[in-house]
Amino acid sequence: MKTLHISPSSLHRVPFRSVSDCIGTGRLGLALHREYVDQLRLVQEHCHFRYIRGHGLFCDDIGIYQRVSTDHGEVTRYNFTYLDRIMDTYLELGLRPFLELGFMPSKLGSGTQTVFYWKGNVTPPADDQEWVLLVENTLKHLAARYGAQEVAQWPVEVWNEPNLPGFWEHADRDRYLHLYDITSRAVCRAVPGIRVGGPAVCGGDSCLPWIDAFLSFSETHDLPLDFLTRHVYMARTPERNGRYVYHSMWSAEQSMQELADTREVMQRHARFASIPVYVTEFNTSYHPFCPIHDTVQNAAIMSSFLALVGDYADSCSYWTFGDVFEEQGIPSTPFHGGFGLVANGQIPKPTMWTFQFFNQLHGQCVYRDDHLILMQDGDRYEGILWQICPEKQEDLQVNLSLQAGERSLLVCERVDMNHANPLQDWLNMGQCPNPSAAQTALLKRSAQPEIRTCVPEITDGCAHFSLQACDHAVIHFMLSPAPQSRDDGYNEAWYR
Repeated sequence: MKTLHISPSSLHRVPFRSVSDCIGTGRLGLALHREYVDQLRLVQEHCHFRYIRGHGLFCDDIGIYQRVSTDHGEVTRYNFTYLDRIMDTYLELGLRPFLELGFMPSKLGSGTQTVFYWKGNVTPPADDQEWVLLVENTLKHLAARYGAQEVAQWPVEVWNEPNLPGFWEHADRDRYLHLYDITSRAVCRAVPGIRVGGPAVCGGDSCLPWIDAFLSFSETHDLPLDFLTRHVYMARTPERNGRYVYHSMWSAEQSMQELADTREVMQRHARFASIPVYVTEFNTSYHPFCPIHDTVQNAAIMSSFLALVGDYADSCSYWTFGDVFEEQGIPSTPFHGGFGLVANGQIPKPTMWTFQFFNQLHGQCVYRDDHLILMQDGDRYEGILWQICPEKQEDLQVNLSLQAGERSLLVCERVDMNHANPLQDWLNMGQCPNPSAAQTALLKRSAQPEIRTCVPEITDGCAHFSLQACDHAVIHFMLSPAPQSRDDGYNEAWYR
């Protein structure tokens, strides 16, 4: 067993930023589904994200771009009915949109190449001016409906992963740079003061050269660029079995190197050296049928990622909040390796609790290492402990002695192989593809973290307690003053 000892002498102010303020979604049209909204509401109740980003703003299922035949020929019309319904839903749930401009309306595309089960068109516009007017009119409509001051706080990202040929025809960099040129200017004309950025590239050998070329082009052409975006996935080369994908994983430290390399490239471009970096997608695997997403291992890996990413990025967006998702087809079982924090049936996955734990942290960070982050806010302490053992079982014990008054309460919430692990219960049920109402209710109950409280021993002005983390555990704990109050005649020992 590995053992750590934390005492008052171990504590000092250390840098830490919680930057998991954005959450990803599948295409925006899915927000018209009831369960999508129910899942998003559940996630917001626990995790309190500030922004939401997804694909498909201009896809045909939203129906914004219309070509209508009239007596004077075919003309362009805009239909914002579904867009307004989706934006209303997000705002009602306390989320501001992080607008990704894509994909191309089929009637405006220069070709027929599509991506995903839902066939998003990924070709450049056949008519630049029509595209520019689509962008401008959409943003002007949003500003008129929600207020220009409000919409100016919605970041705008131009396209998604244009360095990959599946998401941008031929991964044509020059055509993307031209798209960014005309689009970024249109965004700023439509809503003065709004922030715009890109290039939303994903990892691989082409990623850093793309960023370098993008920054050079933006400098040379004096383009608006308020933030730089990229994606980070931790998966190595996949192994496939049927529709499922399995990976070994890069460590969080190795993943941070991608962001450090990005910052290094930015230093070559003085104008953009200090602009924010937004990781607009991250997860373990980049595939929506990868079983790791449903596991406690995923929750522990994300803990290690969230503890570090604030050193390198200004915002990060987990891909995605829920499993109402159709990139590779409609899910046929509640646990299929989907990206979401919530499985279909409103069943929280272990990783949802990781985000709840991190997003509720406040105070000053006084300790951080590869397993533990500890915050202090006056006489109150709050921390997260995690343990990842991909190759061998090894328990971790942390012995803590923290300054305290006469009496304190310790509250611990635990996620591990035996707690908040509904995947295991579903496997025990026989992997039923369509659980009954009773089975779903059982899975939802089993998805809750274990909660334990105790009153630690106080000696020499310190509260002393130990936490033990088994393989793939995530433990949130809070130590706070708990003065004793007694009611006359109440005998707490009577029931023992």
